Amino acid sequence: MLSVPVYNTKGEKVGEESIDASLLGGEVNKQLLHDAVLMYQANRRVGTVNTRGRADVAGSGKKLFRQKGTGNARAGSKRTNKRVGGGVAFARRNRDYSYTMPKKAVRLAARMAVLSKIQDRQILIIDGLQSTEVKTSVVAQALAAQQRPDIKKTSAENKTQQAKQTLATATLLFGLPEHDPKLYLSARNIPGVKIAPVSDFNALDVLKQRYLVLTREAFLKLKSNVERPITRRADAAVEA
Repeated sequence: MLSVPVYNTKGEKVGEESIDASLLGGEVNKQLLHDAVLMYQANRRVGTVNTRGRADVAGSGKKLFRQKGTGNARAGSKRTNKRVGGGVAFARRNRDYSYTMPKKAVRLAARMAVLSKIQDRQILIIDGLQSTEVKTSVVAQALAAQQRPDIKKTSAENKTQQAKQTLATATLLFGLPEHDPKLYLSARNIPGVKIAPVSDFNALDVLKQRYLVLTREAFLKLKSNVERPITRRADAAVEA
C-alpha cells in the first residue's frame, strides 16, 4: 500500500490516505509514459505551414542561357532553389501530426503517472479547502502554507527562500472531484497552477507539473475510479 500525506489549509499534517499500487499499474513503465506524452504533444501540434517549391513560384521554366560558350556556369530554370526568388528545396506542406494509442494504454499511462508522483513524494492532499466564494487569496494562502513534500525543510534567510520551500512558487496540477466553478475561478490566476477534475487527468498534465495536489474528496474519487478495471467501455478514470 502507498500512503499520501493529508494536510489542512494551514500546512499542518492531519493524517494519511492509502492506495494500492496495483490499482495504478503496480510499476511505472517509463516507455509507456514516454509514448503517451509524445502522443499528447503531437496531437497539440499545429501543422499549418506552407512553403512554395519550384513548381509553385512564378517564372518561366526556360533555360536561362545556352549550355556552352558563355563562360558562365551552366544554368537551367530560374525557379530553382539555388536562385533568389526560386522555390524552396523540399518545401514543407500542411501536415496533421496527430495519432492515437490504444485506449487501454492511454488510461494505464495516466494511472502510472499518478503512481510516479506518489513514489517521488510529489503529491499531497489538502483537506478543508472550501469553495464558498470566488477568492484567489484563499487558495493562494493554502498553497503557500504547504511545504514541498519532496524536499527537506531548511532555515531560510528571507521570504524568497521561504517561498521556494513551499508550493507558492511551484508548478502543480490541482485536482478536484468534479468541476467546481468557484474553485476554478479562484485558482486559475495563480502562476504555475493548472486545475482540473480527476476524471480529466492524463499522463502529460500529471507529469508536466512538478506536484500533484488533491482535495480529500478528489483523492477518494480518484481511488474509486482506479478500482474499476481498465476496459474499452470504462469511463476515463484518471483518464483513467
